[in-house]
Amino acid sequence: MNAIVALCHFCELHGPRTLFCTEVLHSPLPQGAGSGDITGQSEQAEEEEGGIQMSSRIRSHSPAEGASADSSSPGPKKSDMCEASGCRSLAGGHPGYVSHDKETSIKYVSHQHPNHPQLFSIVRQACVRSLSCEVCPGREGPIFFGDEQHGFVFSHTFFIKDSLARGFQRWYSIITIMMDRIYLINSWPFLLGKIRGIIDELQGKALKVFEAEQFGCPQRAQRMNTAFTPFLHQRNGNAARSLTSLTNDENLWACLHTSFAWLLKACGSRLTEKLLEGAPTEDTLVQMEKLADLKEESEGWDGSEEEEKPSSQPDVVEGQELSKSSPEPSLMPDCNSWNVAHRRLSVFRSLRHMRQVLGASAFRMLAWHVLMGNQVIWKARDMDLVQSAFDVLRTMLPVGCVRIIPYSEQYEEAYRCNFLGLSPHVQIPPHILSSEFAVLVEVRAATRSSLYPTLFDDEQSLNKYEFVVTSGSPVAADRVGPTILNKIEAALTNQNLSVDVVDQCLVCLKEEWMNKVKVLFKFTKVDSRPKEDTQKLLSILGAAEEDNVKLLKFWMTGLSKTYKSHLMSTVRSPTSSESRN
Repeated sequence: MNAIVALCHFCELHGPRTLFCTEVLHSPLPQGAGSGDITGQSEQAEEEEGGIQMSSRIRSHSPAEGASADSSSPGPKKSDMCEASGCRSLAGGHPGYVSHDKETSIKYVSHQHPNHPQLFSIVRQACVRSLSCEVCPGREGPIFFGDEQHGFVFSHTFFIKDSLARGFQRWYSIITIMMDRIYLINSWPFLLGKIRGIIDELQGKALKVFEAEQFGCPQRAQRMNTAFTPFLHQRNGNAARSLTSLTNDENLWACLHTSFAWLLKACGSRLTEKLLEGAPTEDTLVQMEKLADLKEESEGWDGSEEEEKPSSQPDVVEGQELSKSSPEPSLMPDCNSWNVAHRRLSVFRSLRHMRQVLGASAFRMLAWHVLMGNQVIWKARDMDLVQSAFDVLRTMLPVGCVRIIPYSEQYEEAYRCNFLGLSPHVQIPPHILSSEFAVLVEVRAATRSSLYPTLFDDEQSLNKYEFVVTSGSPVAADRVGPTILNKIEAALTNQNLSVDVVDQCLVCLKEEWMNKVKVLFKFTKVDSRPKEDTQKLLSILGAAEEDNVKLLKFWMTGLSKTYKSHLMSTVRSPTSSESRN
């Protein structure tokens, strides 16, 4: 995470001052006085500070390389510093601390001020604002402020007990500065909890020192006896005590470095950016609406309906068990296992696979009826085969246009489903067989020469079946058909495209034509334009042909309720506002 965490202090002599800051370095540090030049200051970075443990992947922290206090780094003048280190964290000559994260090749460097002039200015301004004008009620707590030019700041102000200070407390703040406003706001709960833990630890240590000093030499009674002398004396030269003396912790800055470095690493790891692909598709909206409807139905079931479910369930289970069993299973175990494995292969895997099995002309007829919204009927004994066929064919349609009855013992009308699976003995009404709005696929047993294909030959796994596709309105081979059908066939015949690529082509084609459906819906149903204008619009959309118009009208039924209601509300709102005026 590209951010800076800093500890700030309000000095009564010099105003807001930065005491200690930790920043992230992605590039190697400049070569200088390395950590090997100073011995005895390298510590393990798994200490705990305020209940926060440093990750073991940050191996160690040591005095920062090349960060000498005598360097020309920007900062307040020496004359502005408190004599007793009240405005200073690290002693003169101390180079600072650095932690190496070998997993990401990132270094976390801590010192009193950033070395870069621009960063120093940003931190300095944030420090001044956090301890002057940008404070929450009570002067203690979190607050957010900033702008695009100087960065955005999460600031948490707090008090530290000091028996020698005016009011027996001193004012501090811990600030987190970064340029990404959204990331910083999303990190608010995490930063608040962890920084609050650091503050509680500091305040707990300082409170123990304060109580010990008050027990030994109560300052309140002494000040009452000497009137205003202590305050005037302090303003004339008594400098504030350092934070290390207030907490009686000589390793305070090393612990703060550990906590700040872990905070930067953990905060940067908990949130990741994800590329959004835009608004949800119509299929996604329809699926969400169907899930909501199912949830409402399940919540509305009464006890009697729930009691009826178990009574019908055993019959279905028994039928499945009977269909799985074969005559004399004990006499032919190997043959039975071969049949089970072969049945698993007897399914359609993709549109390309179905086209290869049915043939180009039969597949085109079937696909034409699917896209037009006509009823597609499959008659077969193998329910898995029928289900796989519907799973493959439905990929050509929007989700809202799909209504499936996988397997039935009686014919169902077209208004109930456009995909219907039937048992072979079911009688279909004659007017359906001769209708131009239905297509029938009969799955029959093939000739004996194809009954025993190679078990692992996927291309021949369906050769034991013969597929007969009939319709009252067969699609002529020279018929142009809808544009999307021609594009689908072009993708299926292109052997350079894998099955996954073809699937993505289908998604793109459906989205393209659903956008045309949306335009046509708004133009005709919402705006109520005349037929002449509608014909011009279809020409612009490249869908003026008869089959394309039929396809668009059928696909219009697959639009989500959310989209339709949104269009209606946006159209009605201007009218209602004009009527009010």
